[in-house]
Amino acid sequence: MKRTRTGFGTLTAVAVAVLVAGCGSERADEAGGGSTSAVTATPSEPVDFRCPGEDPAPEPESPVSSSAPAGVPTDHYAENHGFQVPFPLHGQSRCDGLALVTRVEQALEPLRKRGDFSPAHARKALMALGYGPGAVETHQGGATEVGFLVYAGVSPLLCVKGSMNRADTEADAFGGYPDHASCDRPRGGH
Repeated sequence: MKRTRTGFGTLTAVAVAVLVAGCGSERADEAGGGSTSAVTATPSEPVDFRCPGEDPAPEPESPVSSSAPAGVPTDHYAENHGFQVPFPLHGQSRCDGLALVTRVEQALEPLRKRGDFSPAHARKALMALGYGPGAVETHQGGATEVGFLVYAGVSPLLCVKGSMNRADTEADAFGGYPDHASCDRPRGGH
């Protein structure tokens, strides 16, 4: 008689499938004649709390604005470009992001007041916050506008993106993008 050996991977896959199929269901007592109903766990909502220095009733923050053209159908457009929508921050990460936004805006405010919209000067001011050359990107957004991106943290990912112009300095903090662990907006799509 010849013995054959079943692959460990196949056996493991079958065992996992059996366990998964049996998990998450309740069976009614056979004497009660009830039916089987599945119990599903609902994902918990991220918990946000008031951060130090924040107004008592914070308005919900929107992630960095999407560049979706007006009038484009949101169903397929949103589906095809969802990878470009940044992750919002929650809990302590949200507080860290708000604090960093304040620091970034304060670092750039003297430049804005002087009318200095040089990407090199904005980069220098942001690097003075303790970020290395690889963590700060700046670009000219017009004659009187500088855009910036700061890679502020790795675990969890913390990004700050914004711009400085004659009117004000605006920045938003977010947690990267769905398709890659980086602060730069992904390109491409399907």
